Parts: sequence; structure tokens; C-alpha cells
Amino acid sequence: MDLLWTEGRLLVAGPDTRAHVPEGAGAAWAGVRFAPGDAPALLGVPAHELRDRRVDLADLWPAARARRLAARVAAAPAGPAAGLEEAALRAAAAAPRPDPLLRAVAARLDAGWSVAATADAVGLGVRQLHRRSLDAFGYGPKTLARVLRLQRALALVRAGTPYAAVAAAAGYTDQAHLTRDVRALTGRTPTAYAAASANRSTPRPSGSRTTA
Repeated sequence: MDLLWTEGRLLVAGPDTRAHVPEGAGAAWAGVRFAPGDAPALLGVPAHELRDRRVDLADLWPAARARRLAARVAAAPAGPAAGLEEAALRAAAAAPRPDPLLRAVAARLDAGWSVAATADAVGLGVRQLHRRSLDAFGYGPKTLARVLRLQRALALVRAGTPYAAVAAAAGYTDQAHLTRDVRALTGRTPTAYAAASANRSTPRPSGSRTTA
């Protein structure tokens, strides 16, 4: 889940299960991506209510609070990206701490564990894990594992790793499987994604990921 700033507006990008084409492609954007399961406590809404959606922060928070935050981001001396990062980290520090059980779920799925093994390791039934995952991540653990696999793959693509090696390292059956999944979830081929990312930096502060 992401907190986005563009043209004086703050938006929340919910957890996606398909490629999303942003509006205002020519506008300047800044964003903070939260670790899996962290955003719902900060935003005050279960993740599944925002799945595949983009909503104004003012629709989730009191409008005056959202406007003040947007104004601070826009006026940040180091620019909106830095201002958004600082604001998000402050808000996260004041929010309830993420459930360590859900952190453990995300970590195991990211390491390639099966849903059943993950549920057993954290002391939940598979159905319980699914319900908890909907609130925390926006979708079930199987979809979360797919998204985390994609993120591992895209990190290797950005690093210039050959696609066959990316597929093997990230856990895809083969390069064709990698290409299908990247296209389905990003709307681009690995080559197009790499080209679009070539001139973009992605610093990652603790607890969040920032893109501009």
C-alpha cells in the first residue's frame, strides 16, 4: 500500500491485484510504500476495503488533517518526496505498532513458504490466516506470496540481472512464467519495466519505501 502525493493532493493506493494505469501520467508524483501489513493501522481502515482502489486521504482521515499534511508536504524545503517521507514516518511512529504475527507471515511467504506451512508456524488455521490477511494485506496469503515474489523479481530486474536468472532466483517456473506475471501485475514486460526504472532512484527508509 502506498501514500502518494501529486499536484497538492494526497492519495492512498490500496493493494493491487492487477496492473493499474495512473491518472495524470505527465504530473509529478512522489510516494511512500509501506511494508506489508503496516498501512491499515496508520490509515484506520482494513486493507481489503482499498483493494485495487485509489482514494483521497481526506476520505479516510478528517479532511482538515489531510489538508494540513498535504500543505506540509508541498512546502517541504527538500521537495515533496522528502516531505512525504518525513510525514509518513512521523505518522507511522504515532500509529499502533504492526502485529508481529503478521510480520512473521509476510516474512515466511517472502521466503517461499507455503500457505499451510506459514499458518502452522504462526499458530493459525488456514482460514484464520486468510481472514487476518484480508484485513492486513488486502488479499489472501497466496496472493501476497505472489506479490512478494514479483517484488523480488523486479528488484533483480532493476539490478540488471538476466531474466532467466531472475526467474530462477525469484521462484518462477521459467522465464515465460516471469514475463506473464510481470505483465499481469505491472502492465509491462520485464524489458519495458527495466527501461522505465532506469533513471529512477528508490531510497528506502526504515518502515517504508519511497519512490519519486
